[in-house]
Amino acid sequence: MTPTMKSSISATAAGRLRLSALAVAAALVVSAGGLLATGGTAQAAAVPVPLGTAESFVVLAGAGITNTGPTVLTGDIGSFPNPSITGTGTMTITGTNHAGDSVTQGAKDDLVTAYNVAAGEGPPIPVTDDLGGKRLTQGVYNSASTLGLTGALTLDAEGDAGAVFVFQAGSSLTTATSSSVVLVNGASACNVYWQVGSSATIGTSTQFRGTILALTSITMNTGATAVGRMLARNGSVTLDTNTLTKPSCSPTTPPTTPPTTPPTTPPTTPPTTPPTTPPTTPPTTPPTTPPTTPPTTPPTTPPTSPPTTPPTTPPTSPPTTPPTTPPSTPPTTPPSSPPTTPPTSPPSSPPSSPPTTRPPAPPTSPPQPPTSPRPPQVTETPEGPVGTGDASGLASMCLIEPATPWFGWIGSGAR
Repeated sequence: MTPTMKSSISATAAGRLRLSALAVAAALVVSAGGLLATGGTAQAAAVPVPLGTAESFVVLAGAGITNTGPTVLTGDIGSFPNPSITGTGTMTITGTNHAGDSVTQGAKDDLVTAYNVAAGEGPPIPVTDDLGGKRLTQGVYNSASTLGLTGALTLDAEGDAGAVFVFQAGSSLTTATSSSVVLVNGASACNVYWQVGSSATIGTSTQFRGTILALTSITMNTGATAVGRMLARNGSVTLDTNTLTKPSCSPTTPPTTPPTTPPTTPPTTPPTTPPTTPPTTPPTTPPTTPPTTPPTTPPTTPPTSPPTTPPTTPPTSPPTTPPTTPPSTPPTTPPSSPPTTPPTSPPSSPPSSPPTTRPPAPPTSPPQPPTSPRPPQVTETPEGPVGTGDASGLASMCLIEPATPWFGWIGSGAR
């Protein structure tokens, strides 16, 4: 054997030894992974499964959808290539029934892609027994045959809102009656995926979480509820008095740009500096101090109390009520109407004009003779005064010296 041949054989043997060492190390990692999965401390990497246009669907099937009893669905539904959907009369759908339209067809194509991505995630942590009673952290969990859930499975995100849980079942997924999937410490139904190699059955009254991507069919028994999606790639989806809600997923990272609209609520604290412009509306409460300058316009309402000083100008209109005290000076104009009561004292001066009324009528009975001789009467005539009266009286007056001059003048005229 030549030296060259010996050198080639030695190199080949060394290479085989290195491959054997890598194989042993990989086996140890897989074994350790199985132990971690059993103990609930798996740390295998997992990434969100891209659903594409299938994300808006809460139920998506290939061979039709069948419903019995009052079922509430929040999200879109559809089926293709078999668009049959029965029992819609007792369905309450908050979303769109796409049946077998183009939207459903596009979602079915995206479902095929999502199914393949979920089936290829890893490295997987083997699961060898029922999931009930376990507390698992984020990772990829795989069963070569079936996955079973009896009781409660707790998924712990450990405070990581982006934690992803992927379960891979070689054949079927089955949950027992009244089982549940519980999410704690920030775990979200948006990031829980169940890739099933054949069919999935969700037991009666089970409370399920996550999106099922089944190769064949999915059945939800009576009263089962879920926050997630039932997506059957080739088979049908069967419902029976269920409540199924598409998970509402918010972004895990904050927006990089500020909002373009101002906030719709006022600030809760007052401003620290006064405004630089006066208010455009008057205050709603009166000022607490009087103004320092008199007003420039008169008030529009009369004062409620009389003035404390007399007016400086006489009133322009007469008073509407008579004065309560007599005037201190006589009126300057005569009254416009005669008094209604006679005067209580005689006038101090004769009237300046004759009376406007006749004297009273003479008496209707003859006068009584006087008890004493009447004095002679004198009447003025054009020829002179003429005396009238009692002749006896006249004779007496001629004999007796008159007491006054006019008696004597009358007597001599008579003679």
